[in-house]
Amino acid sequence: EEVLQARYPFFLHLFNEINQIALLYINKKKDLSVMDFDDLLCNCRTLLTENPDLLNKYAGRFEHVLVDEYQDTNIIQADMVDLLASGHKNLMVVGDDSQSIYSFRGANFSNIINFPNRYPDCKIFKLETNYRSTPQILNLANLSITNNEKQFPKELRAVRASGMRPVMVSAQNVLKQADFVAQRITELARSGVPLGEIAVLYRAHYHSMEVQMEFVRRDIPFDVRSGIRFFEQAHIKDVTSYMRIIVNPHDELAWRRILIMYPKVGKATVEKLWKYLVREENPLEAVFRDEFLKITPKAAKPGIEDCRNTISTILELPPEERIPEKIIDALLSRGGYRVYLQDNYSDASSREDDLIQLGNFAAKFSRMEDFLNELALLTNMNSEEELEEHQKDDKVVLSTIHQAKGLEWSYVFLIWCADGMIPLQRALKEPDGEEEERRLFYVAVTRAKDQLYLSSPVIDYTRSAGALTLSPSRFIREIAPLSSQDEKRPFEYWTLYDEY
Repeated sequence: EEVLQARYPFFLHLFNEINQIALLYINKKKDLSVMDFDDLLCNCRTLLTENPDLLNKYAGRFEHVLVDEYQDTNIIQADMVDLLASGHKNLMVVGDDSQSIYSFRGANFSNIINFPNRYPDCKIFKLETNYRSTPQILNLANLSITNNEKQFPKELRAVRASGMRPVMVSAQNVLKQADFVAQRITELARSGVPLGEIAVLYRAHYHSMEVQMEFVRRDIPFDVRSGIRFFEQAHIKDVTSYMRIIVNPHDELAWRRILIMYPKVGKATVEKLWKYLVREENPLEAVFRDEFLKITPKAAKPGIEDCRNTISTILELPPEERIPEKIIDALLSRGGYRVYLQDNYSDASSREDDLIQLGNFAAKFSRMEDFLNELALLTNMNSEEELEEHQKDDKVVLSTIHQAKGLEWSYVFLIWCADGMIPLQRALKEPDGEEEERRLFYVAVTRAKDQLYLSSPVIDYTRSAGALTLSPSRFIREIAPLSSQDEKRPFEYWTLYDEY
């Protein structure tokens, strides 16, 4: 119940059902004599704590215990390590507290930061020599992380020669930001830089939408490491499928995608329902006939009724409001798609963020046809032949910061360096959220070897609030004031605005 309250409050009303399913799952594992990964950890700890002879056997068997990436361990893993080292205390852990960024996976920052308290006689060796980045990049990273209170103080020192100062780019809006990133990458490629040595990093997957669009337009090959390309994601295709059947009621693929979404509607049922619709002059009218519901299997009827209600939500919009952004709003607020996301995806909030971003993009289109044509262009511009052609070529990497940990590139672009994005507003609500977000920023900037570009739009347009003025990330402002012209400032400051 505590987990639901903290992370999935929208499922609290289903606590009893979820608890019952959990018990059934536990009993099923017992019946089959199997364990999942969580069981392996929990049961191992239980065995060691409740059986002194067994603990002595294994604690005595291993004279030295070494642990890597200790900052990523969870409470149970740390307990197991302590138990195995309980006799001889010959324990060495390697970790970087400044790179503890996986609390959402269960990693416990206290494991590493409180290690000296658990082992008062331990010796701490600081590995402060850095072979990756230039002194200028490390200077910015060091200045940033010093603002965290909970840490082992340290200062990375560069082996490499001096290089270019990091650049903070203030763009007029998100489109200008994407244009800058694409243009600078084009210039780097022309100068001989392999595209595989360039990465664009961001806090959340949906932050990459405009950059992906600009790369497609400019035919810049890219590899999305943070997930599926934005417009190819399932939830994007789901929502746009509703628009497709409004524009073209005979769109078979869109109908099939919509129908299969609903509970108890399988492939055989979809096939049966489509055969009925395809014979009709107007499937949008036929779907509401009693005959359509009569041919629907009994188990699937509630789902099909939900489907009809969702389509009605769109059709009931006044003609002047039957535009892409209003349809996306309607599907989320009244059409039931938000509930569908929550019922089917553990990352429902991230997918909803994607759809909000899609709605912002859709706001510039007054006709569904134009919006769908633009999406078709963006998703289909790279034909299969072009994809095969680029298969062996270098590609720019697009990645969330979390997935970039442990990797490096010569040139790194960290986009959306605005408060609310980096740090992410949602993460700030978590205990010690700001410090973990600052560690995430630290990880991002230390991925760069030669050049680092930080960018932020000044204006972000949202449909609910209109044009919003964004403040540069606090992680940048706390390093040095942007108004300063001091040459000693750890970054250059560029502004990209249209002239009026």
